[in-house]
Amino acid sequence: MANRFVLNETSYHGKGAIASIPEEIKGRGFTKAFVCSDPDLIRFGVTQKVTGLLDDAAIPYEIYSQIKANPTIENVKTGVEAFRASGADCLVAIGGGSSMDTAKAIGIIVNNPDFADVRSLEGVAPTKNKCVPILAVPTTAGTAAEVTINYVITDAEKNRKMVCVDVHDIPVVAVVDPDMMASMPKGLTAATGMDALTHAIEGYITKGAWEMSDMFHLKAIELISRHLRGAVANTPEGREGMALGQYIAGMGFSNVGLGIVHSMAHPLGALYDTPHGIANAIILPTVMEYNAPATGDKYRAVAAAMGVPKTDEMTIEEARTAAIDAVRALSSDVGIPADLKQIVKEEDLDFLAQSAYDDACRPGNPRDTSVEEIKALYRSLL
Repeated sequence: MANRFVLNETSYHGKGAIASIPEEIKGRGFTKAFVCSDPDLIRFGVTQKVTGLLDDAAIPYEIYSQIKANPTIENVKTGVEAFRASGADCLVAIGGGSSMDTAKAIGIIVNNPDFADVRSLEGVAPTKNKCVPILAVPTTAGTAAEVTINYVITDAEKNRKMVCVDVHDIPVVAVVDPDMMASMPKGLTAATGMDALTHAIEGYITKGAWEMSDMFHLKAIELISRHLRGAVANTPEGREGMALGQYIAGMGFSNVGLGIVHSMAHPLGALYDTPHGIANAIILPTVMEYNAPATGDKYRAVAAAMGVPKTDEMTIEEARTAAIDAVRALSSDVGIPADLKQIVKEEDLDFLAQSAYDDACRPGNPRDTSVEEIKALYRSLL
């Protein structure tokens, strides 16, 4: 069986990378940008770092900011209407996963009107046309939505998140500038950073993993483990390392899938509006323990990438424990809660477990599971 790999046409990395945006827009023949960015980024002047460049280059644009932290079907629908009325011919997504996921859904529907019903995009939708070209500018170091073929939209009526996978939605240009991430508060830096680590570890052990994706995931684990504490402390080295590490993780998992850490995190965001990175970080060590019997010797490489010494001298069980302990230590060091006691209600466990089992990430988990086993995992974290 052939393995497929899909990446951006072009990506820019490092301080000052956003300066390339006007040239990319003009060079590709675009005449007006539709800027997707959330209200907080606009309020605190982060979006203006990019729109100021567009102003200087005399590139017309329109801003769309009706975007929630967990973007909804309604956010997408109003965005599609606003895009069509704007006369724009490209999208510039500035923000975390919320802004980029909204832009992806808008771009897909505009160029694939048969999928105007946002719910029809869930799973692997058989769209025919590439979405409106997207230039993605992340302001968080975690989701890697700028390089993935995935996006997540919340169905508020059903209290569930829809995971959408479509090769037609990948941004044509990713601009990964650590300066755009410098204003992230400590809590958000920690949460998005642990989201990136979850991507790397789940992508490394997923059923679809292979040599090329392993290469990306192990390097991402190494970079994230080395730089997340510094990023939380807002050091330039930490910010730059995390910007690269989360992107590399995205290059991998976008092409091979994830597992039940994400499946379990998605319902928490839909039902309780729990930040995605926080949910992943809390769940990750427990699911790593659960998955360990189905991972062969891979946790040894995870432990080594996280800086654990003498992993080659350990038994397989010792290496597995070392990897899980390293994840727990990093999570604790950056201030992530240890359990779900303040989030999950006992009476919601059946709904959460079924939602997680139905989630598009679940089939990629290295260990086959069931609704009851997922429910037990949730309960163990209460």
